[in-house]
Amino acid sequence: MLSIRRAGAGDIAAMSRVLTASITQLCADDHGNDAGALAAWTANKSEAGVAAMLANPATRLFVADSDGAVAAVGAVSNQGHITLNYVDPAARFRGISKALLARLEAELAAMGFAEGHLEATATARTFYRAAGWQENGPQATGRRVNGFPMRKLLG
Repeated sequence: MLSIRRAGAGDIAAMSRVLTASITQLCADDHGNDAGALAAWTANKSEAGVAAMLANPATRLFVADSDGAVAAVGAVSNQGHITLNYVDPAARFRGISKALLARLEAELAAMGFAEGHLEATATARTFYRAAGWQENGPQATGRRVNGFPMRKLLG
């Protein structure tokens, strides 16, 4: 059974594990297995980093529970952005990311946003396009791993 809910302090360790595993194992097209890029990308995905995200009033974190285990992690910002949407590699291709994305979009709409924004990885661009997201400018620059801006009308 799948349920999507707001994350809590008891989820921190599992969230850190899912975020790090997803980036490390599923996003090789983005980080190219470069140790420096991986270290930069996962630096704030430690338990301390996840705890800081959870404590940030400008961020709303969610988890997708599948059969009692955290299978995906997502977040939205109070600026109308989806800032996290990562799935456990063992839970990939089971509709969990799609369900979490729908919940994140609904959260942004409930917060009053008519349009959502995100920065997609190269790995996830096709996934977001299939969910109705559109390119919104050139690839970002200035980091070890740079994503692709996307937007979607909500509602």
